[in-house]
Amino acid sequence: MENKKPLLPVKSDFVFKQIFGDQRNVDILGAFLRSVLDIPDDEYGDLIIVDPHLKKESEDDKYAIVDVKLHTVSGGIIHIEIQRKVYSDLRLRTIFSQARLITEQMASGNKWTQIKRAITIIITDEIFMRKGNSYHHQFRYRTKDGFEFTDLTEINTLDLSKLPLNDDSTNLWYWMKFIKSDDEEGLDMLAMRSPEMKKAVGVLKELSADERTRMLYEQREMVLRDIESMKDDAVRETDEKWQSVIADKDAEIARLRARLGE
Repeated sequence: MENKKPLLPVKSDFVFKQIFGDQRNVDILGAFLRSVLDIPDDEYGDLIIVDPHLKKESEDDKYAIVDVKLHTVSGGIIHIEIQRKVYSDLRLRTIFSQARLITEQMASGNKWTQIKRAITIIITDEIFMRKGNSYHHQFRYRTKDGFEFTDLTEINTLDLSKLPLNDDSTNLWYWMKFIKSDDEEGLDMLAMRSPEMKKAVGVLKELSADERTRMLYEQREMVLRDIESMKDDAVRETDEKWQSVIADKDAEIARLRARLGE
């Protein structure tokens, strides 16, 4: 009997996009967004995924971009990305990406009044927001006493590592659990939560059983490991270079001291 292959991890950006970034699964995406955002339900009536394909920065680039970007009914922009590692510049890059969601709307000469709401959702496997125990933070332009300047720009952070073991009676907890878990038995329990969750679990199982999808996932993971390995090599080579420089300087200082009779 052939061994059953384990489920692919939803928190892989590649797998996440296959589930939430496919126009055929827009009902799954809508249910997830409802659990995160506080925008009117009618905004989810006709979600349109902007680019359902993996994007490459150049023809030779093997590291495709796999964010999910979509438009709501009124033309608002929602950008979702998932990061397994939290690096030092992630906040700066998040702010830059968020700003582009606004500025790109003016590229065609639109009036200021035509700017639509832009929302970023960033999901991390490592802790992103270290203060407090909450796994969901919403950031907007507000004063200290809660007076809001505008709701046109918003950043939501979701920390998988802060998710409590027991549910907190919110739909968001169940979607976070789905993204975090790769335990089939646990996912089958989640599937009973709602029709959209049942479909999401079913899509994950189909993707995990598909040889081509698994091959693409494994190729992407190999590229990511190669990138991390190259970074480690660069750091190690730099350390070795500076250690050599320091050793040469120490030897030179020792020779000078010897000449001075120290």
